[in-house]
Amino acid sequence: MLAEVVETLKNTGLQATRPAHCSAGPEDVECDFCTGRKSKAIKSCLVCLASFCETHLQPHYESPAFKKHKLVEASRRLQEQICSQHDKLLEVYCHTDQQCICMLCTMDEHKGHDTVSVAAGRADKQKQLLEMQGNSKQRIQEREKELQELIKAMETHKMSAQTAVQETERIFTELIKSIERRCSELTALIRAQEEAAVSRAEEVMKQLEQEIAELKRRDAEMEELSHTEDPVQFLQSFQSVATPTGSSNLPIITFSSTLTFEDVITSVSQLRENVEECYNAEFVKIPSGVRDVHILSPPPPRITMQMLNMQTQRLHQLHYPEVPSTAFKPYGYGTAKARFSMTRQM
Repeated sequence: MLAEVVETLKNTGLQATRPAHCSAGPEDVECDFCTGRKSKAIKSCLVCLASFCETHLQPHYESPAFKKHKLVEASRRLQEQICSQHDKLLEVYCHTDQQCICMLCTMDEHKGHDTVSVAAGRADKQKQLLEMQGNSKQRIQEREKELQELIKAMETHKMSAQTAVQETERIFTELIKSIERRCSELTALIRAQEEAAVSRAEEVMKQLEQEIAELKRRDAEMEELSHTEDPVQFLQSFQSVATPTGSSNLPIITFSSTLTFEDVITSVSQLRENVEECYNAEFVKIPSGVRDVHILSPPPPRITMQMLNMQTQRLHQLHYPEVPSTAFKPYGYGTAKARFSMTRQM
């Protein structure tokens, strides 16, 4: 067949009329009939198994001998159109083995198989391809929708996490400030009570010092009077010593049983323990709540064959009451999303 093409080209003188501006580039399929500089092929013939430029393709359009040849877009893969076993054109499709074969194959190892022409096979597979494309496009749309929802969920999750962090910092800051404020108030109260108690004690201390000084002065006078030998002078001086002073009106000093602030320290310590207990009891719940926040739901538990076998063994090991041999009793087991049942003959 190729010899006929060559002869036809020679007779028509087409080899010398190749246009120079159609030279094949690195990515182009070259014309198999151009000599010297190759032109770009525009068609390939499945009968001739050759590629042709525009000039050398003319016989396929003009000569009756080539008009029935199958022309396709120029391709370097023409050899793939030939049966490697019989060196014939692959023009039959075998549904049984899902492959392209030649006519000789239908009478050999593919004899009796479900076969059609490659055109019919293409049409059938084209329908399948369209269905697959439809399913693929639908799947793409579903996945793109899920992707957008996932992106939105991630943004919501991030914003919520940031808000939670900010609110946590704000609340703990307020809590710390509240504790510091209460500490300052209690400190001021202690200092005020200290100042009042010390002030009153200092007044009493001053009175005590004055009374002690007066008592010491009188004691010295009485000591001096005791050594007076003149009876008249003794009696005259005794009256002044015997007269009580005003300092004797000072009440007896009694000390309070709550002299120190130990009870306050105890109360503050108890408050700290109570706060820590309450804090620990409530704070334990917080990390669990944090870990329960997810973007995606955790996957449901799966029942493996090993689990099913173990469950079946347990059922067989159970003791069942005596019942008629024709009785059957169903036993079910499974997960939230899948329930499996088995029937054991009693």
